[in-house]
Amino acid sequence: MKVTDLRASRALLGAIVAGLLMTGLIALSAGWLARPDLLPDTGPSWYVWQRPERSTLIMAGVWSLYALHQVGFWALIWYGQQRVGRYTGRLHLVNVAALAFNTAFVLLHFAQTQLWYDGLAQDVSIWSSQFSVIILLVWVLLMENDRRGLLFGRTIPTPGGAGVREWARKYHGYYFAWAAVYTFWYHPMETTTGHLIGFLYMFLILVQGSLFLTRAHVNRWWTVTLEVMVLFHGAIVALNSPKQLWFQFGWGFATIFVVTQMHGLGLSRRVRWLIGLAYVGSVGVVVSILGTAKLATLPRVPAAEYVGVFILAAIFAAGLWIARRLRPRPTTQDDTPTPVRSDDQVTV
Repeated sequence: MKVTDLRASRALLGAIVAGLLMTGLIALSAGWLARPDLLPDTGPSWYVWQRPERSTLIMAGVWSLYALHQVGFWALIWYGQQRVGRYTGRLHLVNVAALAFNTAFVLLHFAQTQLWYDGLAQDVSIWSSQFSVIILLVWVLLMENDRRGLLFGRTIPTPGGAGVREWARKYHGYYFAWAAVYTFWYHPMETTTGHLIGFLYMFLILVQGSLFLTRAHVNRWWTVTLEVMVLFHGAIVALNSPKQLWFQFGWGFATIFVVTQMHGLGLSRRVRWLIGLAYVGSVGVVVSILGTAKLATLPRVPAAEYVGVFILAAIFAAGLWIARRLRPRPTTQDDTPTPVRSDDQVTV
């Protein structure tokens, strides 16, 4: 069933404004947030923004809220796939429910931060949060390979072929919902610049996840915007870190945009050349100021993501191969095995 008086594109715009307003509220809370005495930073594996001592009661509340948010969001996605199953330009009732559901948990997390501060970071590694988003970005590169290509508009063969990429498209919503909700509850709603941009990013990913089965969900400009936002988040966080890896992250993600992402936007060849030349020129300016040693860091992010595409595809291909082998073969009434046709498809 559709909500006939509300277009998904209009809902998307309203949700973006709501996300910006919520980010502003988090920033304002710097004036009254009861922040605990944080322990000193001990390195990349340490997450600073957590209570110095673990409270079992507080963490039971955090895990409970996270679990309710996670399972509820998965249930809404499952309902949409099972009961709706088709894309429209307008909101389905399940989209309205998903937007309201995620909004409620955003407000609950804000209140929880103000009262008890801690997030999931108290119990799980910072790498689990970071890699959940990295895999999400790699997953997008994999499932968009058929539409926009992987290298300068060319589709690159990956393990398992088109079947694996189709499987990745069909079931991506469940993983993306996990990565977004898990990362969202990992952090307290802190007021640093990195946290603010990160939470805005999570708000927008939750909005994207809530608009499943609408045309807004597959709008190429909107989806690329979500991919590119990690460039700004990564660069700003790195700019405030001791190692100053802002060039590695900022221009590394820009490389992926030039090599892959911009080729799915329908831009003319002239525009793509202008963007490419602007990218090369900006790299030249940075290198002329900071030295050629910076160039060694440029390939790290794109190399990791492109290698990740093949690793992820190989994992999916292996999983589907195992599923095929474990799936019971249909038999006739006399229990004689029936040959499996070559066109049978795997359902996971």
